Formats: sequence, C-alpha cells, structure tokens
Amino acid sequence: MRSLVTACFFMLFSVQVMAASGDVQLDHVEIDITDQASLQRGAQTFVNYCLSCHAASFMRYNRMAKDLGLTDDQVKDNLMFASDKIGDTMTIAMRAEDAEKWFGVTPPDLSVIARARGTDWLYTYLRTFYLDDSRPMGTNNVAFKDVGMPHVLWEQQGYLAKNENGELVQEVKGDLSQHQYNEMIHDLVNFLAYISEPSKLERMALAKWVLLYLIIFFLVAYPLKKAFWKNVH
Repeated sequence: MRSLVTACFFMLFSVQVMAASGDVQLDHVEIDITDQASLQRGAQTFVNYCLSCHAASFMRYNRMAKDLGLTDDQVKDNLMFASDKIGDTMTIAMRAEDAEKWFGVTPPDLSVIARARGTDWLYTYLRTFYLDDSRPMGTNNVAFKDVGMPHVLWEQQGYLAKNENGELVQEVKGDLSQHQYNEMIHDLVNFLAYISEPSKLERMALAKWVLLYLIIFFLVAYPLKKAFWKNVH
C-alpha cells in the first residue's frame, strides 16, 4: 500500500513538472535490466553520487546483491556506505528538515522514479544541466526548469552552457568524454529502472516457461478438440 501511494505521488508530481517544463524533446535510452554488468556500474554510480541525498527505501541490499549477481560481501565492501546490515533498505542519514533547509525542498525517494518520470526523461534530465547565474546553485536544467538540485556529476560531465541559439555547448570539460558520460548515465538510468520494478526480472525469467507450457498445452488440446467435435454438425 505504501509503495502504491508513493508511486501515485511521483506520477502526479511528474505530470506537474512536465507541464511546467514545456515541450521538451526527450532523448531515448535503451533499457535492459537483464544486463548485470550495466546494473552493477549503475549501482556504483547511484551509491556514490545519489544515495547521500536520495534514498531508495523500497530496495534492500541483499535483494540487489541477488539480482545483480553479487555476493553479500561484495555489496558490503563496495556498495554499502550508509548501513552495515545487508538486509537493510537503501536509506540515507540526512534528515528531511535539514535537506529542506539546504536545498529548499526534500530530495525525493528514488525507488519508483523511473516508473513515475520515465527512463527517457531521466536520461535527458541527467545530461542537460547547464550554467545559469540566476539560479542559487549556478545551474539549471532543460528537462526540469529552475531545478533545485545541483549538478552533482559536474566533475564527470563538466559544465554545459547555452549559446545564442539556445543550444547546449561544452563550456568546461569534465573527466569523461561525452560518450563516456552518456554511457555512465545509461547505466545509472538502467539501475533506476531496475529498482523501480525488481520483480520484473522474475517475470521475464518465468515468461519463457509460461510460453513453453502454452505451446505444449496447445499441442495436446487441439487434437482433443478435433476428436470431441468431429461428429458435431
């Protein structure tokens, strides 16, 4: 029930955000939550750059370990910085009142953000921060106008700026090339898509057996149907 309420809240909030941001051309991203290597890289980016402010309170570390093909020790050594219990959820130490004082708003829980906003929106949002002296944090965002979140990945991407045509151009180079940064964001969005619906992996694994069952059932049922109805006119 709690997850349903949270999902509804994010969906309503996202509609308001999209309406406020106008007609933004979103960049498409291909998501594959069966790609464990991508999910592992995305998880590393998430815990290093997102988890300090944004919780993912519906995801447990031990569930993530199982789905991402990691051992509990690997998760403890590389992906757990806010807790020491493998069965804990991905919460943060920052208090909501402190976050609101520092940022003007409490950073949202990211458990279902990919389902609420969409993966294309997240991919575009994380790649379109640009310099804006009128904003308190010094940056703005194409997908989320007047965003309160700072550009936390500026060291990796560098800084973009708008030219006279309103196009984003590289103003300050980052540690990564544009292609490398896009790959980093792809993996992060892929991970956010996974934690938004981790049970999807189980459904996808079960789907092939369901289809196999239906094929076998058809091969048995169709001859029986013909036998039962052969004398009916």
